[in-house]
Amino acid sequence: MQLIGITGLPMVKAGDDVAALIADALQANNLRLQAGDILVVAQKIISKSENRFRVLDDVVISDAARTLAEEVGKDPRLIQLILDESVRVVRKRKGVVIVEHTLGFVQANAGIDQSNVETVNGKAQALLLPENPDASAAQLRSALRERCGVAPGVIINDSTGRPWRNGITSFAIGVSGFKPVQDCIGRKDLFGRALEVTQVAVADELACAASTVMGQANESIPVVLVRGVSLPVDEQASGRELVRPAHEDLFR
Repeated sequence: MQLIGITGLPMVKAGDDVAALIADALQANNLRLQAGDILVVAQKIISKSENRFRVLDDVVISDAARTLAEEVGKDPRLIQLILDESVRVVRKRKGVVIVEHTLGFVQANAGIDQSNVETVNGKAQALLLPENPDASAAQLRSALRERCGVAPGVIINDSTGRPWRNGITSFAIGVSGFKPVQDCIGRKDLFGRALEVTQVAVADELACAASTVMGQANESIPVVLVRGVSLPVDEQASGRELVRPAHEDLFR
C-alpha cells in the first residue's frame, strides 16, 4: 500500500470546486488516478468549500448554552454551536464536552473547530462538519470521474479522541465508492476455525493511515492518495455503516 500526500493545494474558500483543485494538484504532482485508488480528504477543506463557517459574534446564545458554558468553562457562543449540531450531551467536564452528533457518531465539541480557520473582518469564526459527508464524498467521486476518467473511492476524515486511550486519531465521517466495513464473519483462521464476529472498519483504518501523512498543524496536505488496497466497488456505501446502532452499543 502506498500513501501519497498531494501537495500544492491552495487554501480552500467557500464555493471552491474541490474536485478541480484536487485534479489540478494531481497533475502538478505528476499523478494520474488509477482504478482502485482511494482519496482521503480532510473534512476541513470540504466544510470550507461548503461554507460551513459560523461567525461567533452572530450566534444567538440560549439559556441552556450559557449554563453549560459556565459548567465547562468554554465560550458560550461555541457551546451553542455544539448544541445545535448535537442530539445530546454524552459527557462533560471542565474544558470538554462530548456529544452525540446529529450524524450519529460521538465526538468532542461536535467536531466544531477553529484551528486553521481565518477571521473575517477581524471576527472569529468556527467551522462545522459537512452537513451530509456521504453526499459530499459521492459528489466529489462523481466530479473526479468527469475530470479524470476514473472514479476513486473517497473518504472524508476527521480527528477524534477515544475512550480508554490517550491521543487523537482519525476516522471516516463520509465514504463513497467502497464498503467501509469489511465483514470477515465465516472466514477461516489459520487453524480452520470460522470467525464469528470479526468486522474490520477498513475506512477508519485508511483514514488513520492517511492522517499520518496529512499531519495536524501546518503541513498543508489535506488530500492523500491511497494506492494498492484491493476493495470491491460499492456505489451505495455510507459512512453511517460505521456507527454502531444504539441497541448494540454497550456504552450508551
